Formats: sequence, C-alpha cells, structure tokens
Amino acid sequence: MARHLVMTGRLIDEDPELALAHALAARRLASRIAVVREAVGLAAYHAGEWQTAIAEIRTYHRMTGKQSHVAVLADCERALGRPERAIDLFRNTDSATLPKDTAVELLIVAAGARGDMGQNDAAVSMLQVRELTAEGKIEPWTARLRYAYADALLKTDRREEAREWFARAATADEDAVTDAAERLLELDGVEIEGDDESGEDSATSATSAAADRDADDDESDDDESDDDDADDDDADDDDADDDDADDDDADDDDADDDADDDDDDDDDESDADDDDESDDDDDDESDDDDDDESDDDDDDDDDESDDDDESDEDEDEDEELTGAGAESEASETVVETAADDEDAKLKAKEAEEESTSPRDLGPKFNDGSTR
Repeated sequence: MARHLVMTGRLIDEDPELALAHALAARRLASRIAVVREAVGLAAYHAGEWQTAIAEIRTYHRMTGKQSHVAVLADCERALGRPERAIDLFRNTDSATLPKDTAVELLIVAAGARGDMGQNDAAVSMLQVRELTAEGKIEPWTARLRYAYADALLKTDRREEAREWFARAATADEDAVTDAAERLLELDGVEIEGDDESGEDSATSATSAAADRDADDDESDDDESDDDDADDDDADDDDADDDDADDDDADDDDADDDADDDDDDDDDESDADDDDESDDDDDDESDDDDDDESDDDDDDDDDESDDDDESDEDEDEDEELTGAGAESEASETVVETAADDEDAKLKAKEAEEESTSPRDLGPKFNDGSTR
C-alpha cells in the first residue's frame, strides 16, 4: 500500500492516469485510511475524473474533519458545468478557518464560476481583496491571484488595467505556473518570429530572401513551361490510352458476346440433354409400369389357374368319394345276397332233416322208454 502511495506522488504531475491506478490499488488494500482516500481524490482530480475526485475528497473530509481540499471540490463542480455549486461551496465555507493558500484558491475558483455564469463584474469585485495588493514577500499563490484578476478585467474590456495586472503577475510568476508573459505580449501586439542578432543580419536575410524569391520565380516559370509540355504529352498519352481502352472495351464486348453465345449454346445443349433424359426417364417409367402391369396380370392368371386346378382336384376327390361309396354299397349288396342264400340253404337243410328223422311218440322217461 505504501509503495502505491509513493508512486502516486511521483506520477501525479507526469502521468495522472497511472498515478490514479496506483492510488486505486492502495485503496483496495487500505480503504479505511484517510491519506489513501486523499491520494485517490487528488489523483482523480489531476486525471480529470471529476466525480471520483468529489467522492473521495468528501470522504477524506468526513474522516478527518478538515476542509483542506474545498477548492478542489469547487473546481470539480465547475468542470462538471455546475458553477452555482462552486459558489455555494465558497459561501458556506469559513475562509478564516482555512490555510491562506486554500482560501485564496477557493476565492479564485469562485470568481471563475462567476465568470462562467457571465457575471464578470462580480468576478472582478470578488478578487479585489487585501492579498491582491499586498507588498512584500511573494507567496506561491500571488501570481495566480493577480493572473485571475487580470483575466477578469480583460473580460470586462478594461484592457489597460488588465495589461498592468498581467505584467505584475508575470513578475511574481518565478516558476512559470501561468502564461502571464504570453498574455502580456498579445495585448501589446508583439509577435515573436525569430531570434535575429542584429538589424544588419535581418537586412541581409531580407536581401537574400528577395534574391531567392526571384530565382524561385524564374524556376517556377520554367517549371510551368515544362509542366505544360508534360501535360500536353500526358494528354496525348491519355488520348492514346483512351483509344486503346476503347479497343480493349470493344474486344471485351466481342468476347462477352462470344461468351454469351457459347453460354446460349451450352444452355440449349443442356436443355436438349435434359429433354432427352426426361424422355428416357418417362419411357423407362412407362416400360416399368407396363412390366409391372403385365406381371400383375400373369400373377392373376396364375392365381386363376391355381384356383381351377384346386377346383378340379376337389371334383376328382368328390368323384373318388362317390365311386368309393358306390363300390361300398355294391359290396354290401353282395354280402347281403350271400347271407340270404346261406339262410335259404340252412332252412332247406333243416327241412330235409326234419322229413327224414323219426317222430317222438311221447314224452321220454329217464330210462329212455316211452310208456
């Protein structure tokens, strides 16, 4: 965490974005330490992350009970397009409780907010404080206060007074924290073009420049003549190229026509082939249908023939059964006739026996006699 804070302090002016990244890394490690939140807020302010700066600095103020960065808060509000909030911060803050540099910075920001709202005269009035005209030691904030006052005067078209205070700001700005010197030269109408050491050198330079311009003009005329000739040649070449391009286009058109004819022939051949194939397919389908129908008819005929054969077999079986029945009846008749003949023979034999045997004259007794 401490290393991240050190890197934040080193990079805050050179690379504010990287400084903010280190500060955020420190906050992830120790978010409850006030100095860490202060570092995040100031790094975000330098990186232009106004919302983050406001949130972190307010957190730092709550944790410490100080208002040491109230001017930064007011400037963030201005940057977000809310100058009225910056003025409210100035009004609600007791400047007597602030360090002198913080109080002066808050005053400068509030005056700038007045200017943002178009109240330039009010801005001039706000900046007319004792510290503006104090003589003696030059403070770090002296140049900024004088510069803000001069800028406010210029916005009210008080150019002479503005020039005076830009000059006084440039005198106090030993570290060049403002562009007061450049603004002063602009008001005086001075433009810095070079560092010529003497008027003679300037005259010599002017003469040399004039000679160079004459030579350049002559060369320019020659170049223009050459350019005209070159343009004519280029025009001829362009015409020739156009003719060649036309011929090429004509050849391309012929080639396209030939290609179209070939495509038409190919299409005709393809259509003919497709028709032939279609006819062949139709013939094959017709033949297949005829063959299928013929096979079906043959199958029907075979079925009918099989039915006829079965009928004939049934009739033969019926005839066989009928013949067998007749034979059985005939054999039964023969048997019956033979039986009748046997009965007749037996009866005849019995009759014959009766006629030849003696009659019984009476009952027989046990001794065989008849009494």
